Amino acid sequence: MPTYISGQRCSTYDSSCPKKTFIKKYESSTFPIKYPSSGISFDSYYSHQDMNEYMHYLAVRFPERVCIRTVGQSFENRDIKLIHISNGVRSANKNIIFIDAGIHAREWIAPATALYIIYQLVENFEANQELLDEFDWIVLPLVNPDGYEYSRGKFSYWRKTRSTVKSNPCRGTDANRNFAFHWDEKFASTDPCSDIFKGKQPFSEPESRIVAQILLELKGRGKFYISLHSFGNYILFPWGWTKKLPPTYGDLQYVASVGAEAIRSATGSTYVYGSAASCLYPVSGSSFDYAYAVAEFPISCVIELPGKGYRFHPIPKIIKECVEEAWIGIKAMAIAVIKKYGRT
Repeated sequence: MPTYISGQRCSTYDSSCPKKTFIKKYESSTFPIKYPSSGISFDSYYSHQDMNEYMHYLAVRFPERVCIRTVGQSFENRDIKLIHISNGVRSANKNIIFIDAGIHAREWIAPATALYIIYQLVENFEANQELLDEFDWIVLPLVNPDGYEYSRGKFSYWRKTRSTVKSNPCRGTDANRNFAFHWDEKFASTDPCSDIFKGKQPFSEPESRIVAQILLELKGRGKFYISLHSFGNYILFPWGWTKKLPPTYGDLQYVASVGAEAIRSATGSTYVYGSAASCLYPVSGSSFDYAYAVAEFPISCVIELPGKGYRFHPIPKIIKECVEEAWIGIKAMAIAVIKKYGRT
């Protein structure tokens, strides 16, 4: 049974106790194929270009089940791509699970986890076919490629985008404080030099606009949204902007509990789950609140992935352990969502 943390509305499992389709067309691969056999490994962190190359490799190898879409460009004009994964039966009516990662540049394990999800759904399709019978999955593995590459090459703790603010030397906006839902509130900063700078206006960042565009295009079909972050063992859901509970709190709590218990049962790792404002800290202008309230995803959450003692950058030899642990919880939650919402 879950153990409730005193004074908070959060829980933890303690180990001791078609006509119109979202994807408009296939993209042909213009990248050299680097992964001729197994596709990818999980013993290092990949560059933005490598991630795109891997997705294009999958589109070439599995064209009946995979297609790629360029959804826009970052501030520094890097292509931001998503992958749409199906079981090969294309239908404009299938519901969608949408996952994004890497909105915060320094959280390297998040894009690595997104790649592992893609690997499981595509290259390990036979073991995960039930996840694709009634739902398609859309994964955007790197929301903030500019910040990610700056973090990899210049300053590993860089968090924000790399946009510029007029008359200020500080660069970047926290794209997860930049969504047009309770944006101009106290749980973000007005200081461009702050790590949680909310931007000069909602959706000032191309990266946040891209995520919002996808969410809104999926309105009605999108049933489960996950934004991958790090670090800490949390499964968090709305609200971020207030400690008041959302109207479907029971459904959100149930799905999160399924993920936490699956991880605990398989690995012994304990995950706290509950509303973000109560269990971690308040946040305004977030993607997960926007997905729930504006794009009407009935289940929306943030997973704060494990650091395993290495904070935002688990060392290469434990990347696989981290992403496998996350997949256990995500798969269990996805099954719960599929059972509840089924096909329209």
